[in-house]
Amino acid sequence: MVYNQRAIFESRDLYTQYARRGSQVRGIANIGKPSNVSSNTPSASFKNKDNDKNKRSLSERMSLVGKTTVITGGARGIGLSLVEAVAEAGGDVAVLDVLEKPQTDLSTLGIKAKYYRTDVTKIDALEETFRQIKSDFGRIDNCVTAAGIVADKSFFDHSWDECEKLLKVNVLGTFFCAQLAAKAIKDQGSGGSLVFIASIASHIALPLQRLPMYGATKGAVRVMMKQLAVELAPLKIRVNTVSPGFIRTDMTDLCATQQPELYSVFSSAPPMGRIGETSDITGAVNYLLSDASSYTTGADIPITGGLIAGRIAN
Repeated sequence: MVYNQRAIFESRDLYTQYARRGSQVRGIANIGKPSNVSSNTPSASFKNKDNDKNKRSLSERMSLVGKTTVITGGARGIGLSLVEAVAEAGGDVAVLDVLEKPQTDLSTLGIKAKYYRTDVTKIDALEETFRQIKSDFGRIDNCVTAAGIVADKSFFDHSWDECEKLLKVNVLGTFFCAQLAAKAIKDQGSGGSLVFIASIASHIALPLQRLPMYGATKGAVRVMMKQLAVELAPLKIRVNTVSPGFIRTDMTDLCATQQPELYSVFSSAPPMGRIGETSDITGAVNYLLSDASSYTTGADIPITGGLIAGRIAN
């Protein structure tokens, strides 16, 4: 595509002239009229309807008390850490996973928590699970999609079935969990938050790892987030992603088992010189779920130990 630079600059100049002329006209129209707005008073057009909410202390705004959060992939790994973090902030949690039971006894969390054994790729089961959650908890305020699978292998070795499974779990599972949660939030009219767990693999190719389809699915999740952030903003539903780097989980252990040299890469490649822990993810996600992030939507937060900015040469 060829752009006419002269036309672009002329249109900018014309826009500037109209903007200045409009400012002059408004100034002339207001001559002699008393001003009801002091220099220290915000214009009425800039009043924030959520101002009372934002006047609360930071600790109050970070609280999740009174909110119900659905977390997929919550039986272990990053998802389980997020379940525990939401509970620590006082929020109730509906936990979804395909495993028989979570690695932590949810009854010890001190809040209302319930486990639902559900496959996010089965839409009928997923719809029934969300109906049950609304019945059990009375409401849904937030949803975190942490369910995901990985395939670390050469591009030439990927099969159709493997790629289809990655797409179903990582993309369609995220999409329809978000859709079901957003419908519930919309019906309540109270606003809420959707947080998708993406990956650094959606930003860069990682050293020694071969993640062509996994990275593609997580890239799709980030683009999905941006589309939904715009569409759902009028409903006060915020949508964001978190992109973890190398985090110590069963998934990274599996990759390192297949390629033992990855153990050293996980610690040496990030500029901060260590592998991340699941607890490194929880603060960002809790922020995005809470009222503290009431003006944050359409954003991706990379939690990579600096790896997204550059890596230390091996």
